[in-house]
Amino acid sequence: MNFTDNVKRVQERIVKACQRSGRSEKDIELLAVCKTFSTDVIQDVYDQTGLRLFGESRAQDLRVKHKQLPQDIHWHFIGHLQTNKIKFVAPIAELTHSIDSMHLAQSISEYCLKHEIKVEGLLEVNTSGEKSKFGIQPEETVDRFLEIDGLSNIELKGLMTIAPFTEDQQIVRNAFRQLYKKREALAQHVEPSKISVMSMGMTQDFELAIEEGSTIVRIGTAIFGSRGR
Repeated sequence: MNFTDNVKRVQERIVKACQRSGRSEKDIELLAVCKTFSTDVIQDVYDQTGLRLFGESRAQDLRVKHKQLPQDIHWHFIGHLQTNKIKFVAPIAELTHSIDSMHLAQSISEYCLKHEIKVEGLLEVNTSGEKSKFGIQPEETVDRFLEIDGLSNIELKGLMTIAPFTEDQQIVRNAFRQLYKKREALAQHVEPSKISVMSMGMTQDFELAIEEGSTIVRIGTAIFGSRGR
C-alpha cells in the first residue's frame, strides 16, 4: 500500500478544513492510529511518510510496539485504560487521551507518585450521550477537570471526545461543539496550557472536528486502510 499518498490526501483535507474555518494547518497535529496493525505495517508508514506521532488503544500492544519500533516515535494512548494496565502506558505514552473517570485519574496519580514519573493527559468527555462510550458527563467537566488537576504527578492538557458514528453531520458537529464549549468554560478557571489540546475527530469526521476547534485528529483507516482484528 502506498501510505505516502494516503497521508498526503489526509493532509490536503486538513488544509482545506482549516481554510474553511480560518485556521492554520500548523495548529493541527495528525495522530496516526495504528491499533490492530503489526509493527511491520507501522514501520512501513514510518519509513514512507515521515510521520512520528502514533496512537495505540491497547495497553499491552503499546508496550510491545514501543520496544520493537524506532525510539523517535512519539506515542499517544487513545483507548480505554484499565487501572491494572496503567503500568504499561504511563512510562511510555507522551499523552494519554482517555482519562475518563476520577477513579482512573487517582490510580494514575498513585502509580506515578510511586514510580516518580508524570503523566500528561486529556479528560475524556462523553458528548455523544451513548452509553457504549466512556467518558464523564458533559455537565461534570469543569468540576472533574479541576479535581484531577489538583492530583499529584498528573497534568491535564485539554479535552477529548468521540462523536457518534452517524451520517448526520449536525449531530457530529454538535458533539464537537459541546466539547469546545466546555473548554471555554474551563478557560475561566485554568491557565491556557491546561486546555491547549482538543482531541476530536477520526477518519469519518475529522474535517468537522477541525472546523469546531480540534487540535489533534486521530486518523487510522484513511492512513492504514481497513483494520484487522
